[in-house]
Amino acid sequence: MAAHRRAAVLGSPIAHSLSPRLHNAAYRALGLADWSYDRFEIDEDALPGFLDGLGPEWAGLSLTMPLKRAVIPLLDEITDTAASVEAVNTVVFRPDGRRVGDNTDIPGLVAALHERGVEKAESAAILGAGATASSALAALARICTGEVAVYVRSERRAAEMRQWGERLGVRVRPADWADAARAFEAPLVVSTTPAGGTDALAEQVPERVGTLFDVLYEPWPTPLAAAWEERGGQVLSGLDLLVHQAVFQFRQFTGDSRSPLAAMREAAQRD
Repeated sequence: MAAHRRAAVLGSPIAHSLSPRLHNAAYRALGLADWSYDRFEIDEDALPGFLDGLGPEWAGLSLTMPLKRAVIPLLDEITDTAASVEAVNTVVFRPDGRRVGDNTDIPGLVAALHERGVEKAESAAILGAGATASSALAALARICTGEVAVYVRSERRAAEMRQWGERLGVRVRPADWADAARAFEAPLVVSTTPAGGTDALAEQVPERVGTLFDVLYEPWPTPLAAAWEERGGQVLSGLDLLVHQAVFQFRQFTGDSRSPLAAMREAAQRD
């Protein structure tokens, strides 16, 4: 009988996470009966002890806030993708005991856009400048051939995004949040703000729009996403990102090259 293998998502708060639903659905769909995926409420202070207490049955971890940067000093290695944004959302435990950190949000965002036919963009815009915005910028570095306008609320945030642009090889143009509605002129818009952050902009969506990737999924649709769809624009949600990045995690944890995308999406959409 095969040994039981484990994975889990860590963060604080964590009760809302859909990751256990997605990964366990993937295990069932692909016949991995000896695998299970859980969630644990863990903050920065508890993280070192939690990692040190894991046994050989553990294959990997998914990390959400506030652990994506806190985990880095506790790892033996991080991938170039994770290093590019100084954020780890995936930890893989190698057979030799090494802890390797990766970031699947970046390829997940790209894969979600590719699925909807967005493989290249002449320009793009990002709303917000937090940790998710840096991952979005790294993803856009792979598909955007021109300038990325980033709408922010402070000069400090503008400076940070300029630095990320230089690091990632992207032409970044910081812009004042007061002019955020101008972002909608871009063929691809990525909204990375917390819930409610773009509600006031919904009434300013023009008649002709391109693609909106709103990384929220609860509550859904956001007023901005609803207004965008009313104009006939293409909309992706945080669920698209969640599912696609989880596929990359599943493959790294299990070593199984099959794609559980359909099973994960069905699980994500289930009430």
